Amino acid sequence: MAASITTGFSIPASAPAVPIACASANRRRRITPQAGRALEILGHAIEYLTDEFMHEDRANSARDGQLQAVQMLMALNRQIYFECPEVPSLGERCRAFLHLHAA
Repeated sequence: MAASITTGFSIPASAPAVPIACASANRRRRITPQAGRALEILGHAIEYLTDEFMHEDRANSARDGQLQAVQMLMALNRQIYFECPEVPSLGERCRAFLHLHAA
């Protein structure tokens, strides 16, 4: 595992994929400044590698490593994003305020 000096997030050799079914994609998340910076850096790295991939004329075997790097960065990006807590919806906040139970 390598640690990023800028963000403090550890980067596993192969980041596990986050199951999309259990993660709420349409919910807002409370992103900490540290997680936001990590997402920003990962986004730039993904964009850079993708642009390079599209503009280079190399053999497929040399491109496999580059594709794996992009996939690893994208998996890590999802992992960091989905680790951020979800922001409660307006209805959830109202129910909590009024001490009502969800139906």
